[in-house]
Amino acid sequence: MNNDFSIVTLVLHASVVVQVVMAGLMVASLSSWTVIFAKLFGLKRIRTSNEDFERDFWAGKNINDLYADAVKRTDGSPMERIFASGMREFMKLRERRVVDAGALLDGARRAMRASFQREMDVIESNLSFLASVGSVSPYVGLFGTVWGIMHAFVGLSNMQQVTLATVAPGIAEALVATAIGLFAAIPAVIAYNRFARDIDRIAIQLETFIEEFSNILQRNASAQAQ
Repeated sequence: MNNDFSIVTLVLHASVVVQVVMAGLMVASLSSWTVIFAKLFGLKRIRTSNEDFERDFWAGKNINDLYADAVKRTDGSPMERIFASGMREFMKLRERRVVDAGALLDGARRAMRASFQREMDVIESNLSFLASVGSVSPYVGLFGTVWGIMHAFVGLSNMQQVTLATVAPGIAEALVATAIGLFAAIPAVIAYNRFARDIDRIAIQLETFIEEFSNILQRNASAQAQ
């Protein structure tokens, strides 16, 4: 048996099923790292753009001007799009001569909540993929290990004398699958927990803005009704 225990040699000498498992786990690992980096930069961009819009919003700028800017912009922040949705519905209801403050506010809030859900769907995209990689990869790696050990012992059954030197290479080849499974799972789990926490903070920030902007719209609607 080959006594070279380098990772490459172990992978090359593994059974076909174990090699397929390893290849699948490596693809999953590379895909998860792609998602991790894309999510890392994407969430940072979202936080920055939300903070920029919120700073402009509370700087005292006229909300009609903010709405005009939001309509023109195609790459605005989620908060800006939520603001635009609520403002658009509020203005449509006023154009229809709806004077009831409750109806105006209710329509604007429904529009903002719908926009909020759309934004959260986009923000949470690919998060479930990381959860799947983190939870499934160790079991896939374990399957490869069990299959590899079974294959190794079947091969050893034809030998008259079995020593540790003859058993070790086959078991080592099989254990590489578990190692690759953990290599794929651990970063995915850590990233999922980190991103889930960051997304929760973004959701709270957006929901807080919806409530604060609703108060402003309510004051405007009440003032116009009088």
